[in-house]
Amino acid sequence: MDETVAEYIRRTVLKIPRNEIKTMLQKWGFLSEAQLQTINFGQIKENISQDVVQLCEENSADIKQAAVLDIIYSHIYPDKRVWHVYQMNKTGEETAFFDLMDFKKKFKRRLRSALKNVTINFREYEDNAIWIRIAWGTPYTKPNQYKTSYVVYHSQTPYVFISASVLKSNLPLLCQALVVAANYHDIREMELRGHSLNSLKDIVFKRYSQLTKLSVFFFFFSSLLFSPASDLRIVQENKNEKERIQSVNREVFGDGPQPKLEFAQYKLETMFRSDPKMDVLDKREPFRCLVKFSSPHLLESLKSLAPAGMADAPLSPLLTCIPQKARNYFKIREKKAFFPGSFVSP
Repeated sequence: MDETVAEYIRRTVLKIPRNEIKTMLQKWGFLSEAQLQTINFGQIKENISQDVVQLCEENSADIKQAAVLDIIYSHIYPDKRVWHVYQMNKTGEETAFFDLMDFKKKFKRRLRSALKNVTINFREYEDNAIWIRIAWGTPYTKPNQYKTSYVVYHSQTPYVFISASVLKSNLPLLCQALVVAANYHDIREMELRGHSLNSLKDIVFKRYSQLTKLSVFFFFFSSLLFSPASDLRIVQENKNEKERIQSVNREVFGDGPQPKLEFAQYKLETMFRSDPKMDVLDKREPFRCLVKFSSPHLLESLKSLAPAGMADAPLSPLLTCIPQKARNYFKIREKKAFFPGSFVSP
């Protein structure tokens, strides 16, 4: 077994939490159950990784098997990466039958026609998700297994989730290969990215909780049936206002957990115009401003603002439209035809 393969397997094992190493190796399937029984999983991870490497050497592992182990790890821990959402477009409305073997063949052929030194590995999962791992090289160097790109593509959908490597120059090649392999016309990056791959999927596939008339009906009657017995000593201050805020909040955010996003960014691009009568500026000047909201769970944080009394209800549509618009990067520009000669406040 090549030394670089051995080192890569060792480092991959070290990334796995110790109590999950055995389970992940079983999912890998490269080592037999009898071989796994010889490993003491109670020892320190460094020793476990050395034992795994030794067994892999007995089985003559190559980079293909090592890459599959890395895909399994990335599938279980997708939040370790930053995922960007892309949408592919067709010229017409026709939907062709998806052939996985044809997709793989076209994808490999397209990439390798532009770059010979590249490692490509596929793995399919039950939810029709195709995971693709690409390790990039150069015309003169071998593929760097530590600077990989990941692609998650759900067949029969136009959406692709890409976690690009630090080698951004290879991203156009990757996008071209996806368009050709999936039989689409072009591809564009959506203004949506984050660490939680499942939440990004929930947003673009519209799987997040949305308010329905049935849920409003159930909520109203459950509050009547299961409300605690009234205590005359307790005074409910601003009861009507609190009920209004709760109702508005449910209309905006729904009645279930929100998709997990860590940030939302708003970039203002407009022109500062002075009032001609004030004689402050003789010409229009660009006015730019960048605002970024960050939180471990941004949408849930926004959802809790009004009930906590920290913001008025409803919140600004710029904040509440994130799941519906499927974006957390916004550029705010002024309307070009909006009173071009008048004073506009930034």
